[in-house]
Amino acid sequence: MAVSFARGRVSRKEAARFVKFSIVGAVGAVIDFGILNLLVQWAGFPKVLANGCSFTTAVISNFIWNRLWVYPETRGEPLRKQFVQFFAVNAAGLVINTAIFYGADRWLLGEAGLFSGPMAALAAAIGMRHFDLSYNGAKVIATGVVLFWNFFVNRFWTFSHVK
Repeated sequence: MAVSFARGRVSRKEAARFVKFSIVGAVGAVIDFGILNLLVQWAGFPKVLANGCSFTTAVISNFIWNRLWVYPETRGEPLRKQFVQFFAVNAAGLVINTAIFYGADRWLLGEAGLFSGPMAALAAAIGMRHFDLSYNGAKVIATGVVLFWNFFVNRFWTFSHVK
């Protein structure tokens, strides 16, 4: 399996699995973004704390759907072991996500960031506050990077026994 990925040959089954994983991830992203915005805008949480809470909630949802739909062959495997592995991969993903989220918000998209001018103009054009647009943009960047981390590490470690 690893060889086929390394050489650029991906089976149809594995491509379909990645599509399913991406759909589960998209649902997780809706949960993640929804809770992030709820906690920041309505509950007044600090952005980084809200990001951790929203990410963790999405991980739990993603584990359930990955086990049931993306990797149904794994239902016979010990649930606790799989959850611990999945959570460990995603905990590392949370560290990666939070570092990218913080860096992109602070140094790229935020009010003092490299792209603050275009972000401020875009925010004004679409009727958003620069603050809200920058942390959501940072979340998009972080989520995109962590998608690949999560898929490959979970595929070859958490769900490694799936052929």
